[in-house]
Amino acid sequence: MNINFIEILACFMVLFAIIDIIGSIPIILDLKAKTGDVQPVKVTLASLGIFLAFLIFGEKLLGIFGVDIRAFAIAGSIIIFLIGMEMVLGVEFFRQDSPGGGGIVPIAFPLIAGAGSITTILSLRAEYHTINILIALLLNIGVVFFVLKMTTTIEKFLGPTILIILKKFFGIILLAIAIRLFLNNTGLALTHGQ
Repeated sequence: MNINFIEILACFMVLFAIIDIIGSIPIILDLKAKTGDVQPVKVTLASLGIFLAFLIFGEKLLGIFGVDIRAFAIAGSIIIFLIGMEMVLGVEFFRQDSPGGGGIVPIAFPLIAGAGSITTILSLRAEYHTINILIALLLNIGVVFFVLKMTTTIEKFLGPTILIILKKFFGIILLAIAIRLFLNNTGLALTHGQ
């Protein structure tokens, strides 16, 4: 066992920043309002399952389906773009298909375990010991569960007006992230000054 607290802290901070569960609160609340339910246990376990699969099997897992990281990132960017459009324009793309879904799509994927965080997991494997990444991941999943569990309390604290403002603001942020992710992975991104 190569448990190293510095590595755990470094991995935790990187994953915390890329998962950005705090920044996702307005999106989660918006999806909760539409579907009527976000099941913290199901969403957290689904996210953890996706992360563990990529931590252990990595690019081989995508290779089974003939998909590379870039294609995966593009697919994730389209879903993120649609979520952003919903939030800004008030249209509806995601419907609750099954009563027990609990928001696994789009919350577990691509919001929590999206292309960016999965790519980060693969990148961390090249730099840190797997056990330290795993511990940092489990700590982050604990934070995710706590935030998902507290959404109703957060909703009451913020109030409807603040939620509408946050929803529109984070919708625009999501659109920008989706466009950047799409351009970077299709090779269409223009360098500054061109």
